[in-house]
Amino acid sequence: MAGPSLPRQTAGVGSPAYQEALDILPDCSPAELPAVLEVAARPLGARDLRLYLTDFQGVSLQLAAPVGGDDADEVGTVEIETDVMGSMAGRAFRSGEAVTAERDGAVRVWVPLVERGERTGVVALTVDQANDEVLRDCIRLGRFAGLLVRSFARTTDLFHLRRRRQPMTLAAGMQWDLLPPLTVRSARALACGRLEPAYEIAGDAFDYAMNDAHLHAGLFDGMGHGVHSTLMTALAVGAYRHARRAGAGLPAIYDALDEAVAGQYHGEAFVTAAFARLDLGGGLLEWTTAGHPSPILLRDRRVVRQLACVPSLPLGLGGACREVAAEALEPGDCVLFFTDGVVEGRSAGGAEFGTDRLAERFEHHAASDAQPDEVLRRLVDDVLDYNAHKLRDDASLLLLRWSDQPG
Repeated sequence: MAGPSLPRQTAGVGSPAYQEALDILPDCSPAELPAVLEVAARPLGARDLRLYLTDFQGVSLQLAAPVGGDDADEVGTVEIETDVMGSMAGRAFRSGEAVTAERDGAVRVWVPLVERGERTGVVALTVDQANDEVLRDCIRLGRFAGLLVRSFARTTDLFHLRRRRQPMTLAAGMQWDLLPPLTVRSARALACGRLEPAYEIAGDAFDYAMNDAHLHAGLFDGMGHGVHSTLMTALAVGAYRHARRAGAGLPAIYDALDEAVAGQYHGEAFVTAAFARLDLGGGLLEWTTAGHPSPILLRDRRVVRQLACVPSLPLGLGGACREVAAEALEPGDCVLFFTDGVVEGRSAGGAEFGTDRLAERFEHHAASDAQPDEVLRRLVDDVLDYNAHKLRDDASLLLLRWSDQPG
């Protein structure tokens, strides 16, 4: 599951006009973002530029540009939605690479839209030719688009609404607003997470932070369902961030969260969780669990084992951290954390999905050399298919990878 590398290229004639795009950016509204990209792409001779964002479930790509106004005449000729699994745009999204097709003497190019380390959509454009230099510029344009989307996202509902493929519950909307980006990466490490049911999630959440020397991560599952569960999980995530930012170690983080949940619910409710801290320099992974299943270690594209740790009581029940386990990772190792909703789902015949099946599917998808977030997307599809797309409980996955590569 190696990340893609991009050869260096010096700016030259025909390179995207990022300076001109940045000059007009302060006066543009979020709805005008495609116009900013058109300015940047003009030196490439690009035309018919379209911006697509993946929906919250990761199964379709939705047209991000507003329909109406200047786009009114294009309704019916522009693809409003395209399938992640059955389209050229979806192929670019899944692979993280440029995809091309010759059309009417020109070339249609699709490149992933990357918000920092997270692929959240696709940029489509038409150019006269698509040699290696042009494709490199198109890939950079996708990264530039990701930076613009991320910069606007905190101050507009536009992109959130474009990503909605179906109605979303109040609890799910609150939970998505709580989450960090689905992927964070550096040369040394990566963390990515997925949760389902995307439009009805309530209670499951993850959080991570890549600081100077460590990657911190946590996975949470509040008791119950609906808004009540979301509020409980929001408290736990907030307490986790507060303790982490105060420099607390894993035992102290456990104590802080246990005290926060108990202080509000007086032992009548709880949150299950797992916390991890990865040393970015040496690869030492420290972790502990409070009612969650133990994580799975993948090495050289093969599942080595399920890691062991003495479990502590769920948060809010007055327990103490019973053990902080440690695992010395090797470069390229991946560790998969998951909630019980992933493995406790059942098929129509009543058979449980189980940890063994999760490990087998994890190994299967990792063998394809897909990106880590794509591996998670496929694992979620496996879980949903096994449960006939009717989960009995929220299902969340959190993947950590250590690379031991200098920035």
